[in-house]
Amino acid sequence: MQLTGFHHLTAVTADAARNHAFYTQTLGLRLVKKTVNQDDVSAYHLFYADGVASPGSDITFFDWPAKRERRGTRSVVRTGLRVATEASLEWWRSRFEMLKVAHAPITQRGGRAVLDFEDPEGQRLALTVDDTAVIPHRWKKSPVRAEHQIIGLGPIAMSVPELAPTERVLTAVLNMKRTAGYAWNQGGAERETHVFQMSGEGPQAELHVVVEPDAAPAGPGAGGVHHVAFRTPSRETSDAWAARLAEIGLPSSGPIDRFYFRSLYFREPGGVLFEIATDGPGFAADEPLDELGEKLALPPFLEPRRAEIERGLKPLVTK
Repeated sequence: MQLTGFHHLTAVTADAARNHAFYTQTLGLRLVKKTVNQDDVSAYHLFYADGVASPGSDITFFDWPAKRERRGTRSVVRTGLRVATEASLEWWRSRFEMLKVAHAPITQRGGRAVLDFEDPEGQRLALTVDDTAVIPHRWKKSPVRAEHQIIGLGPIAMSVPELAPTERVLTAVLNMKRTAGYAWNQGGAERETHVFQMSGEGPQAELHVVVEPDAAPAGPGAGGVHHVAFRTPSRETSDAWAARLAEIGLPSSGPIDRFYFRSLYFREPGGVLFEIATDGPGFAADEPLDELGEKLALPPFLEPRRAEIERGLKPLVTK
């Protein structure tokens, strides 16, 4: 039983309108689902992805009125977004300079060229060159030229104070393979970083674990990450993962039907919230593919509350 890569990553914004403008207009991603947090319907849940809302291309946001994240360990510390070539990194560097997006110089990390940058709330991101055989799904309405568009997620880096407990879950429970590591310069200090590979090739299937024994724990907030989700193909494999977690005594949410996918949540020993999510049914389950994200979408069990929910949401421009 294998995880097949990242499914999505969910972060926190305190400004949904500004968040929408940055991820669609600056980064050129497609808003593929405008819905609400199913556990807190006062908050948007916004999904940005490639042109066809492929699993593994989604970076998503809960809209909560939160203070900024306090950075630290026991958290996701950098979210990779893949591009096809080093020429694309140069194009993005120029674009960030023109648009005054906070960014670092292009550098090498773990054997790949990367361009670190931040969104307006300090969400830590990186454009990473993916030279594997990937068929990109471009968005024809993106303000970003087709050859430079973001392909999807990966790698994702998380920080823990000690490696061993997290490694046991990643390898013995989730069947990831530990591969070569590297040193990552974090704030002027070299941090030991370990790479764990899921099924599949390249950065879309790599979880990077930074070990920071002296760092204080992160505090949740805007600009931080809520959870990272891994892909599993079907309800049957989702059930198998739930049974596996129960068998070894790792507490979990049990399977939860999110309508667009099925979810299973649990927290690894380092404190990072994980989710295992199914590839389907997908975001076209209730909207035509060419109309994704154009209106507020609610799963069937929330549809009777539409008027109430819409009254509680701030306007969001979705041009």
